[in-house]
Amino acid sequence: MIEITCRALLFDLDGVLADSTAAVARVWTQWAREHGFDPLEVVSHAHGRPSLATVRHYLPGADHELENSKVESREIADVEGVVALPGARELLASLPRDRWTIVTSCTRPLAQVRIRAAGLPLPEKLLTASDITHGKPDPEPFIKGAKLLGFAAQDCVVFEDVPAGVRSGKAAGARVVAFRTTVADPELRDAGADWIVDGCQSVSVTDRTMKSSMLRLALNTEAHVRGSQNDRHE
Repeated sequence: MIEITCRALLFDLDGVLADSTAAVARVWTQWAREHGFDPLEVVSHAHGRPSLATVRHYLPGADHELENSKVESREIADVEGVVALPGARELLASLPRDRWTIVTSCTRPLAQVRIRAAGLPLPEKLLTASDITHGKPDPEPFIKGAKLLGFAAQDCVVFEDVPAGVRSGKAAGARVVAFRTTVADPELRDAGADWIVDGCQSVSVTDRTMKSSMLRLALNTEAHVRGSQNDRHE
């Protein structure tokens, strides 16, 4: 068990709090086939990135806004199988409402649809692809997400599930807990994750008194990535 302290928590949505893997795969597989791309490659590339970035990557000469709106409409319409991941509701319920938010590569309408579909609480302040210029792996999302809560990213812990998100969190200066929900440990480790755990069920709040203004968390993991200096951060 590893104990860490921080001032706030920044959660990715898909693959961290909600399981939307099947829906994402269905939408992007259909899109890839329509445009003659390898579905497996496109689905892998799309994970953790704004849909607009994926459209630009594969169709550099297209009307990106129009094409992206088509993808988003399909994603909003397809919420079959979107559910909360184990421990997500319980972890969020144990946190002060002003000390966490969701930082997602979804647009705001899509994020709200998936949050509702998964039965998760809507954060008081939400950071989406609609609020940024540069998506993950750029540091902008987590820098702005931390600022929404009134903190620097260095004072926050990021929870992510894919390399693009891990790199975004690290580039912002945050410590990153990676979940084994989407990709294998070596990919998360290579991206710079500080710790790797199974998911929200492996994270617990150990002190809710808030007397010190710090959140104390316990991580149930045997895969300590970086070194002993991360075991306890005051």
